Amino acid sequence: MRYVKLGRTGLEISPVILGCMTYGVPERGNHAWTLDEELSRPFLRKALDLGINTFDTANAYSDGTSEEIVGRALKDFARRDEVVIATKTFFRWQKGPNMGGLSRKAIFHSVDDSLARLGTDYIDLLQIHRFDAETPIEETLEALHDVVKAGKARYIGASSMHAWQFAKMVYTSRLHGWTEFTSMQDHHNLIQREEEREMIPFCQDQGIAVIPWSPLARGRLTRDWDETSERQDKDVFGGTLYNATEDADRAVVAAVKKVAEARGVPRAQVALAWVAQRPGITAPIVGASKPHHLDDAVAALELGLTDDEMKALEEAYVPHPIAGF
Repeated sequence: MRYVKLGRTGLEISPVILGCMTYGVPERGNHAWTLDEELSRPFLRKALDLGINTFDTANAYSDGTSEEIVGRALKDFARRDEVVIATKTFFRWQKGPNMGGLSRKAIFHSVDDSLARLGTDYIDLLQIHRFDAETPIEETLEALHDVVKAGKARYIGASSMHAWQFAKMVYTSRLHGWTEFTSMQDHHNLIQREEEREMIPFCQDQGIAVIPWSPLARGRLTRDWDETSERQDKDVFGGTLYNATEDADRAVVAAVKKVAEARGVPRAQVALAWVAQRPGITAPIVGASKPHHLDDAVAALELGLTDDEMKALEEAYVPHPIAGF
């Protein structure tokens, strides 16, 4: 495995990250398609065996049970210094006031809860899951800085928001000398490329890592458009992401199929290789609910699409409404 730096930091992460929203108690939260602990552990073990050292979860995934499953598995299968654990805060993780958002109180409380569930003394990458329009960004940014200085997180990152919002936060942190963001986790794949307009160029300019979520469009790029999966049928949030430009998206999916058949590889490898080769991308985040998902993710890193193949995959794209935040 060829490791890469997280933005301008010295932190080495795998060039593909295992997204752990797939792992959690199905009866908890709104992720009925998740795998329970017994079914999840083999995927976390296989990821480590393949050289993946970076794992992304969130306090809101399956009411925190994703963090619990990931934390126990990594403790059993690896040394703490061998792995990079990323989690997120913003969405409500408990009932009651101050159990969501990015106030100082909520951040400190959520971090302590995440540390307990993960069974670790520190989080490698603490990410704000979304922009909080109801809390002054100075309050959020100083709290994140203090979490880092307290040793509870090593680095901070952000996830889907408007580029102007992220720029405002980056420059406010710099103005006050607070800990700066090292990464942006945004929504980017062959049928949702709107982040290429502003967010990704901004991150490139500022040396901020881009670690996209849903690089396979919730599996839609891996199968014919009219095919479905258990997750697609049950994923409430995923159902809001890919409904606006169906005709164009069908054409993109068909292009993925054509390139994959010509190469003699699974479609997932082609779709993921495209993301990995795009300018500014550091490491895509992939989910895995079947063993071959991890094999395809690692193989995609070596696929090396040609310029003509990249063009064929991209030419049917049309502008989309922003989806995911």
